Amino acid sequence: MALLLEHEFKPLPADKQIETLPFLEAVAHLPPFFDCLGTPIVYSPVKADLTGNIKKIRAVYDSNPAKFKTLQNILEVEKELHGSAWPKTGATLALMWLKRGLKFILVLLQSISDGERDEEHPNLIRVNALKAYEIALKKYHGWMLQKLFTGSVYALPYKSDLLKALEKGKEVKEEESIEKIHQFLTRVTPILDAIYEMYTKMNAELSYRA
Repeated sequence: MALLLEHEFKPLPADKQIETLPFLEAVAHLPPFFDCLGTPIVYSPVKADLTGNIKKIRAVYDSNPAKFKTLQNILEVEKELHGSAWPKTGATLALMWLKRGLKFILVLLQSISDGERDEEHPNLIRVNALKAYEIALKKYHGWMLQKLFTGSVYALPYKSDLLKALEKGKEVKEEESIEKIHQFLTRVTPILDAIYEMYTKMNAELSYRA
């Protein structure tokens, strides 16, 4: 799948220490995923948020690559540096929101890969998108944002059009596209799970609403 597999994520190492630079270089190619969902009024801000958070983390990394070699290093150093303001600051906060955006992408794709669908409208992806939103983002959004996202599912593309967009316009059999999605998920899901685990262990997760 052109959009998802062009820039692969490095396998998660046994110690679950995720190198910052390879992670950022891989994830930097994912914001265009939201272009494939249409509905610019809803998904353009999500894309911009994802892109902005990647830039914030990259700026911190570039300030001292040795000190911020891994994502774990970033949280540890910033906790020491920012004191009581942490974790609601710096690259720690940016990564917190970035992982939520990634979670939305992964849950949506996993749901499609698993064959979850509205049996009366099998080519729609509303069921998949609503599941992804419920799991990844809804509890962090206020009432207005929740309404906006819920309404946006009626303007989502057909599954066939989404898969074609992910292939950058190339006609590919659905089974082939689903297999590529599975390959992507197999690589990225353990990495995202490790980031969530890191935030839990360091008590860095925040539940305030945007």
